[in-house]
Amino acid sequence: MSDDEREEKELDLTSPEVVTKYKTAAEIVNKALKLVVSECKPKAKIVDICEKGDSYIREQTGNVYKNVKRKIERGVAFPTCISVNNTVCHFSPLASDEAVFEEGDILKIDMACHIDGFIAAVAHTHVLQDGPVTGRAADVIAAANTAAEVALRLVRPGKKNKDVTEAIQKVAAAYDCKIVEGVLSHQMKQFVIDGNKVVLSVTNPDTRVDDAEFEENEVYAIDIVTSTGEGKPKLLDEKQTTIYKRAVDKSYHLKMKASRFIFSEISQKFPIMPFTARALEEKRARLGLVECMNHELLQPYPVLHEKPGDYVAHIKFTVLLMPNGSDRVTSYPLQELQPTKTIEDPDIKAWLALGTKTKKKGGGKKKKGKKGDKADESAEAEPMDSTNGQE
Repeated sequence: MSDDEREEKELDLTSPEVVTKYKTAAEIVNKALKLVVSECKPKAKIVDICEKGDSYIREQTGNVYKNVKRKIERGVAFPTCISVNNTVCHFSPLASDEAVFEEGDILKIDMACHIDGFIAAVAHTHVLQDGPVTGRAADVIAAANTAAEVALRLVRPGKKNKDVTEAIQKVAAAYDCKIVEGVLSHQMKQFVIDGNKVVLSVTNPDTRVDDAEFEENEVYAIDIVTSTGEGKPKLLDEKQTTIYKRAVDKSYHLKMKASRFIFSEISQKFPIMPFTARALEEKRARLGLVECMNHELLQPYPVLHEKPGDYVAHIKFTVLLMPNGSDRVTSYPLQELQPTKTIEDPDIKAWLALGTKTKKKGGGKKKKGKKGDKADESAEAEPMDSTNGQE
């Protein structure tokens, strides 16, 4: 196939090679997440652990598809972020940042990996403590997890995006939590981390998205963030923003030399995927990024916060809508939860009872004997995390 034909033919899950690339990326990001969780300890520097996650992904993706005729892009598709307590998302500090973890912190770990532009994204919530997670912290994590399990069963061909939005809000309410506004679950395509088909986290008059129906052979990153607070996060400090993505449809002749230098570095190193300012020459980056932002050459991923004292949980998974059912390829097992609420709502129970037909596929996956795969199995087997630890 010539490059022109390749451009015209959009590659999707009908190609076994594409499925393999998604699953390879997923295996790497699941192991990277496992590594990051194991490194998160009280007094560890947050930036060091974020860097370890990114380095692991770069190293592991560098070891696959080495001997192919066509050079294959691969690596980090979204930099490792670890957002602590009431920080909602996108916290991936610069090298000079001294922030450390403390005992009892609730960590939201968010990361993504790609092979040839086929992206596997994952987010997980981990509490820095021994023993079961209890109280409102358990509620907020169980709310995110149960909402994720319901979403997995409703993101299927024939269902609509608004079905998922309504269901996850109902789940959060059952735990007396809120789904956080402004979080979008996107369809993903080759080199596209934020496709046009989206699932809104919360329906409100300010945020409109087109109604869409899920179709076979699509891939989605289902992104669920829950809070014990209002679920209306705020940007407190623009200086905390360190993750950007090049806005490929915008152009502008930058005036400052530092800006041109930085933009040229971004265009060479990170033409498509989001990146962290840590990866740029730091002194010039601060100056140059401002002008790039002012002229909309970069799309920022701001660090958002709920109010101090609010608990926030985040679960994201990548799902392949295969002909024989939904295949959740990224996940990590949760700690034992002892929430204060149990699920009584018949609708939620009915959603959780739906099959995903993924288990048939699981058999093939497990044969590999990779440690990371256990995560998938246990995540599938625990739809009723609400009752976890209450026997």
